[in-house]
Parts: sequence; C-alpha cells; structure tokens
Amino acid sequence: MTGRNKSLILKSAAVVGGVSVLLTGLFLVVYLRNPSSGLPYHDAFAAGRADEWQAFGGTWEVVNGEMRNDSDERGAKFLTGSTRWRNYSIEADMMLLGMDGDAGLIARSSNEEEGVDSYTGYYLGLRNRDNSLVLGRAEHGWIERSKKLMSVPGGIQPFQWYHLKLLVYNCQIVGTATSSSQPTFTATAFKETDCAESGRVGLRSYSSGGVWKHVLVHPADHHALEAMLALVTKQNQASAQSQTPNAAEPGQYPSTGSAERSVPGSGINVRPISDLRLFPFTNKVAVTVRGVVTLTSPTLIVQDATGGVSVPRPHAPPLKIGDEVEVSGRVHPSDFSSALEDATVRVLWARSPMPAVSVTASQAATGAFDANFVELKGYLRRKQFGPNNTLVLEFDAGPEPFRVIMNRGRNDSFFKEVKLDSLLRLRGVCVVDPEYTQNLTPFVLLLRSTDDLEVMAGPPWWSTGHLVALVIGLLMLALVINFFYGRIEHWRLRAVLEERERFAHEMHDTLAQSFAGIGFQLDAIRNGVPGELALVHRQLDLASDLARHSHEEARRSIATLRPASLDSEDLTTALESCARRMVEGGNVRVVTTCSGDARRMPLRVTDTLYRIGQEAVANAVRHAHPSEITVSIEYRHNGVSLVVADDGIGFRQADDLRGFGLQGMRRRAASISAILHVVSTPEHGTRISTTAPLPPRTSIISGLGRLWTYLTDHRPNAQEIRQQHSHSYRG
Repeated sequence: MTGRNKSLILKSAAVVGGVSVLLTGLFLVVYLRNPSSGLPYHDAFAAGRADEWQAFGGTWEVVNGEMRNDSDERGAKFLTGSTRWRNYSIEADMMLLGMDGDAGLIARSSNEEEGVDSYTGYYLGLRNRDNSLVLGRAEHGWIERSKKLMSVPGGIQPFQWYHLKLLVYNCQIVGTATSSSQPTFTATAFKETDCAESGRVGLRSYSSGGVWKHVLVHPADHHALEAMLALVTKQNQASAQSQTPNAAEPGQYPSTGSAERSVPGSGINVRPISDLRLFPFTNKVAVTVRGVVTLTSPTLIVQDATGGVSVPRPHAPPLKIGDEVEVSGRVHPSDFSSALEDATVRVLWARSPMPAVSVTASQAATGAFDANFVELKGYLRRKQFGPNNTLVLEFDAGPEPFRVIMNRGRNDSFFKEVKLDSLLRLRGVCVVDPEYTQNLTPFVLLLRSTDDLEVMAGPPWWSTGHLVALVIGLLMLALVINFFYGRIEHWRLRAVLEERERFAHEMHDTLAQSFAGIGFQLDAIRNGVPGELALVHRQLDLASDLARHSHEEARRSIATLRPASLDSEDLTTALESCARRMVEGGNVRVVTTCSGDARRMPLRVTDTLYRIGQEAVANAVRHAHPSEITVSIEYRHNGVSLVVADDGIGFRQADDLRGFGLQGMRRRAASISAILHVVSTPEHGTRISTTAPLPPRTSIISGLGRLWTYLTDHRPNAQEIRQQHSHSYRG
C-alpha cells in the first residue's frame, strides 16, 4: 500500500469518525429535547427505590413498596420526570391518612419551591373536608378551575384506596377518581386558553398525610382525551338524573370501619403521661392517656405536654405523625419513662406535628427526655446499614456519644452523600431503653425519616486525609516541575550544542580555510624566491610554520566545539576516540577503563565531563610529554567519577595559579555541582579526578529523595572550589 493510499484511508476514516460523532450528538440532542423522552414511566416503589424523585417538604419514604408521607405539612410535594413532558396522563392508587385535608397528583409542574402551592402546574386530588374531587391550577397560589365541586359517591374516607387519573392534552385538563370499594367513578375537566405547556409529574398532600403506589405516566393523544371527556359527560348526565345526593354532607366524617373513634369528654379518666412513672412495678394497672403521635416506627411513641410513652405492638388503625390519639393499656413503668402494653389506640383528630424540644446531648443522656421528641446537634462519626432495613449512625456532641436509628427511606442518597465528621441537626424521639442503646451509648435517637436530618456544616477541610493528599499533591507538583525543568535544561543545552556545531562549521569554512590558503600562498612565494636570499627564506619558513600551527589550533578548536561522537557513543568511547586522535602519529599510549553499572546520564553532565576530559588529555599531550595516558570512568549509585592520569613531567603546585586550562575545567565542574581534584608533582605525572552527582533511578521513593536533595543542596561556587583545590596546569 502506497503512502498516498494510506493518507486517503486515514482521511476517509477521520471524515467517517467526525460524521459519526456529529450524528450521535444530533441524536442525543433530539432525544433529550423530545417531549416524550422517558415515557412511559413506572415507579420503582415496589423495589424500595425512588432515587429520581425530589421532595419539597413532607416526610417521604418507601414503606412496604409504597410511597408514604406521614406529615400534615401544608403543600408537601414529591416530583419526578422531565420539564419537557407535554401531553401525558398520570395515574396512581392513593390513600388519605388524615381527616381534614387532601392528597393527589400533580401534572406539568415547574418552578417548584417549598411551601403551599409554591409551584406552577395542575393538581387533581381528593378532599375529605367536603368529600370532593378537586381539580385546579397552582401558580404560586391556588385557583380551582372546575365550575363546581364533583362530590365523590359515599364520601371520601381515610385509610381507603382510591385510583386517580389526571390527563393533560394541549390546554385541556381532565381528572377522574375511582374507589376501590365501589364501582362508581367521579370525573371533572376544564379548558384554558393560556395553559402551562409542559412540566414534571408529582405527588402532593395538604394538611394530611398520604400513601401512593403504582404511579404510571403514559403519553396522551387525542383518542385518550376523547375517552376521558366521555367519562366527564357520562358523570354530568348521571348527576343531572339523580335526585338523591350520593355524598355525605360537608363536615360529617363517616366511620371507616377499620378503627373505633371517640370524642374528647366522654367520661374516661385520662391520666397525664408523666404520672405513669408513679405506678408500681409489680401490678400493671390499666390507664388511658391522650397525646400526639410523634413516631410510628419502629415503635409507636405518644407524647403530651408532660412527657412521652412507648406503645409497643398496639391495636390501632394506620397512624401518622401529628394524629391526636387516646391510648388505653396496662402500665409497664421503667426508670425514666413507661410503656403501655396490650394497648388500644383510638384516633381523636388530626393535628400538626408536635414541635421538637431543643436540648443538648448531655441533657438527653440524663434520661429526663426519654420518649420525648427532641432536637439536638452532633458530629457524624460512623454510618452503617442496620437490621430490618434501617440506617445506624453514630454521633458525638462533645463528651457524649449517641446513636441514631431510622428507616432507610426512599433511597440511599443520604447514606452516600453525607460525609463523616459533618455537623448535623437531628430531630427525633430520644430513648434510653437498653433494647435500643445496647448499653453502648447513653441514649438513642429514633428518627422518622432522612428529612429529620439537616447538614449544618461539612467536615473540616484540614483533616488527616486531606493533609496527606495535599502533601502528596505538592510533591507530585514539585516532581512535575522538576521534570519539566530538566527537559527545558536539556533543550537549552541541545540548542547550545547546535549553536556550537554551527559555529564550528563557520570556523571551518572561514578561519581554517584562510590559514590553509595563507600557508599555500607562503609556500608558493618561497618557491619563487631565489635561493641566495637566505634571510627571506627563513622568514617565509617561519611564517609558514606559524600558519600551519594556527591551522592546527583552529582544527583543534573546531573539534572541541563539535563533539559529534557524543551523539552515537558513550562517554568512555568518545573520550578514547578523542585521545587517540590527539596522540595519532606519536608514541603515547592511551588506556581507557570503565567500571560500575553504566547508564544514561543527562546531556549536560555528559557534555561537561567530555570537555573536562578533553581538556585534561590535551594539556597532558601539550605540556607533560607522557608515554601513557589513562582515562578511567566509574559509575556509582548516585554519581560518576572521571579520572585522567599521565606519567609525564608534572608541575609544581605553585605554578597552577597562572594556568588558564584548569580554571576552565573548574568552572565547568562547578556548573554541574561536580568536585575537581588535581594531584601533581614534578617528574611523577599528574592525576585529575572529577566526581559529578547523578539523579537516582526513577521511583517514587527516589523521586522524593531527589526533591529533598534538590531543595537542600547548596552548590559550592567556583571560588570555594578554587580555595579547596588550587592546582592547575599552566595554560
């Protein structure tokens, strides 16, 4: 395959890849902007999950495959879906938990906030205050769009399942309700000119808790709208023909058949809850108390103005937080609070949840607030999953440790997101019963849901883990900076070498050739001068010798500027080649040795050692008249040593200050933090040794050590080296 064909194939592949990426991006944009993307939708409550839902108020949690809100908060909302959904229907099974409120479904919701009707969208719900099916629009305020309230046959009863369906198609809104105990249905509808065009779906309750299951959302078309409108027409015709009202009168509360209810003032002797601790431990006396439900799971807790009482395994209808109840049972007193065994619970009426009493952990540890709904602060130290689908959190607030137990709720997002050592505000029922504390902590806080936890402050940033990560990050940054610094130095030295090579070529093409030309011309002149002019011949011979000597010096300088052998040879081979070229044609023997684990050195170190060795060999050849020159290189763990020795005439140490060659070697050695030693005596030769540090082999530990050495290294300057080793050749 030719290079042109390869290029065409690569270009074609690049074009195909680009087109594929573009088409994929367009598909994703179209899919995400499609009003029906994500439909149909079915909840995952049966699997115990609701990760995609968002709560605005309330105490929403998954219980037995159903979404439950035990709060009487006005306008609690629970939303999911896409704000681009337009025409669809939402339906679900729903149960009211309160006696005076409403609950239902939301469609086309947007701009949601916490608070009553703090959203834009449509709402369909069942209201038991007037036993009606309610349909209207919320615009951060409430407008009932239906012309009249459609009464539900038989009246709306708490703790009974109803099936609601809300359809939005263009600007027509239709809703229906069906009771699970009766075959009849109720329907209502209205049409707007300026409607909310799209939005999410949700669940909502007002002054009453509720339970929802089997939430379904389907795309809607004109045929679905016509079918729903036909139900409305049928409902209107049936209402016009009926003479007997099917609904209970407003204000009447029919019996649910599932629980006995009583009215205050019936003559029963009701005792304050605080008096239960005064009863004897031996005889279990039957008493009746009244209070507000503050906890329903894992045990029922009822509290009045004097204290709280635990009601294990009561005979009771479904209860919610805030219900005012009457409890009759046998007293089982304990050290701090009491329990009512074999108790029967009667619902009196629904109230708002009791506010929490703000206490400290030290106060809660005394037991004075046992079975009371309290609020306190603490630092989260540990979190884990407990038995029976619970979360167990360990806290401390100063010297007092305590534990928190609560249901896992609608998902595990809290368990995943909240961080250890965070400061949290907690609202729950304080218990000191060993059944919960297991004698590990002074008290345990039983929480209704994850909504009773509020993160006030995250963990402190200056933790041990963060400090270690910071130190490691700084070290890695220093290593990266050092790496790039080394690369920059390498590139700079490479540029210097290239400039030297260019200068060497310039010298070769100008200065060296000029000396050669001058010598040639002098030889020509000498050949033309008569032989009897002996003085002229001597002067021409002297000039020719000077020209040849200058030519040789120029060639040596060019060779010094252009150590081409370093590009393809190691330092030992390069120095050996250089020395043999210098002694070529003479009777000087060159001996080279290499010991240690040879490895690649930085270019700057290699070039500097080469120049020092080259200068040392040149000085020996020119001044020492040796018979043997030895070049030795030794690789060590953290350095390299170069030794150039000769058996020449040597020199006196006092004469080295006048030399220029050794001063240049010292400056070169100082530039790489090397140490230069010179040992020489007359008639006994000279030995020049250079020891240069090398970076250790690459590893994490060696990198850290290298950084420490780099930061603490104080390189001696040339003057200090000169004072310690004041020996040089005469230049």
